[in-house]
Amino acid sequence: MTLREVVDKYLAVAGGYGKAAALASLGLSREEIERTFGQFDEDYHISRFIHFQCAAGANYAINGFPQTHISIDDDIQSVL
Repeated sequence: MTLREVVDKYLAVAGGYGKAAALASLGLSREEIERTFGQFDEDYHISRFIHFQCAAGANYAINGFPQTHISIDDDIQSVL
């Protein structure tokens, strides 16, 4: 899954940049979420725009840490 595809899915669910969205609401399998966001989290040029939260909801292991929600800064457009 490309960064553009992830951002488009995020925007459709969150309704705009900077708003928290449940990872479970992105319509991806557990494996896709953990693999895709794990890779983005390891890339400094991408990860600085992506913020994870652990709150109530389905947990996903992103690089070994439990996460439930994501928010993405609008500045991510600079790397799309």
